[in-house]
Amino acid sequence: MRFHVIVFVGLILSAVGLSACSTNPATGRSQFTGLMSPSAEQSIGAEEHQKIIKQMGLYQNDAVQNYVRGVGQKIAANTERADVTYQFFVVDDDMVNAFALPGGYVYVTRGLLALVNSEAQLAAVIGHEIAHVTGRHSAERYSRGVVTGLGVSILGAALENSTASQVLNTGADLWTRSYSRGQESEADVLGIRYLHQAGYDPFAMAEFLTSMGRHSELISQLSGKPETPAFFSTHPNTGNRVVLATQTAGTYASQPNVRIGRETYLRVIDGIAYGSGSKEGVIKGQSFLHPQIGFKFTAPKGFELINKTNEVIARGPDGAVIVFDFNKVQQALSPAAYMANIWMGGEVKGQVENITINGMRAATTAFPGNVGGAPVSIRLIAIEWADGNFARFQIAIPQSASAELVDDFKRTTYSFARLSAAEKRSIVDQSVKVITASAKDSVASLSSQLPFKDYKKERFLILNGMEANDEVKAGQRYKLIVN
Repeated sequence: MRFHVIVFVGLILSAVGLSACSTNPATGRSQFTGLMSPSAEQSIGAEEHQKIIKQMGLYQNDAVQNYVRGVGQKIAANTERADVTYQFFVVDDDMVNAFALPGGYVYVTRGLLALVNSEAQLAAVIGHEIAHVTGRHSAERYSRGVVTGLGVSILGAALENSTASQVLNTGADLWTRSYSRGQESEADVLGIRYLHQAGYDPFAMAEFLTSMGRHSELISQLSGKPETPAFFSTHPNTGNRVVLATQTAGTYASQPNVRIGRETYLRVIDGIAYGSGSKEGVIKGQSFLHPQIGFKFTAPKGFELINKTNEVIARGPDGAVIVFDFNKVQQALSPAAYMANIWMGGEVKGQVENITINGMRAATTAFPGNVGGAPVSIRLIAIEWADGNFARFQIAIPQSASAELVDDFKRTTYSFARLSAAEKRSIVDQSVKVITASAKDSVASLSSQLPFKDYKKERFLILNGMEANDEVKAGQRYKLIVN
């Protein structure tokens, strides 16, 4: 069966052939984008846009949305693809990230806005994402995604189980998100070109990449091991990107009245939400807590937690994935009956076992699967919550997983519990507050006001794009985080 799948994919690629190669007007290079024509990009982007909005949600602040849209249009006015109508959105996600879809859909997270320190830096991020569209990197990535998705669909059909396919598609999506180093360098160079043409400081790209690098280092310190934040998981952090961005910016002649826009930018983001909001649940270290619904659980150490609108994803090494969500049914069912008849659709591949998790009835089963071409064991857990609501874990466990990691997965499952009243009260929303420094203020005095237990000075410096030896200047505006 696998032989026939490979032949079929090969026939698809042969069919599009060399006729799908064309010269890109932005880059000047010939590229293969055979599985997505320019005419198809808009419809694909529009369809995927609806999924993004459903999963992440738009940040509900018209002033912020309009400001980002305006900056985006300034950059888009200087691009080579007249066939693309660019649209810009701020999504309600606390992760530091930005991304683009085919057809000119560009997104930045509110988490990224909190890290950026000027309009020019925001323009650099947007210019980089626009460059992925003008460079047709989305089309190249989509071509890989189609092949990967084909394999996932065939595997799901072989397993005769839609739940397996759901977990596998999550893994495939995480795998196909990464751009190549060449595409990243190309997007940096093009983005700097667009910055310069729009009148912004072209060195803002290197400034932002430097801040992201320091942010990445802080995440590693906080977790106790090297980790990759969201932006660098989709935009690989190669060691020479800052150097290349600085060198590229230096090739452009200086302009009079080059735009930086620090004060304007800080006025706009003053008061934006910071971190996970209590209504959506919050991430604290390796734990996820939802005071509105009233539950918590803890992911294994080193896993990256991603809080989406309808689910929480924890990503680990070697394709290990945990997907958590809730599902409501209209009939009274035991967890085992729910798993077998509703979740698995009557197509159970493994034995369903009744278990108890912190006083709640639950059921679990496991069966073989595949993520990103690697065999895994897929473990499902359904926990009875209340009134037909079931909390669900879907876990993809790589074959290479150590006994310790398998035990960590078990601990994650059994860490699911109800929040106490005190725990609910302890979760408060945070926001960005922009203040004007006085002559008495210093890095030490301002960083001491941050509502964090550790690394206060480091957080303050990174938040404000400052170096280790920089001093606070009276009359200058700075960002703080407040409860």
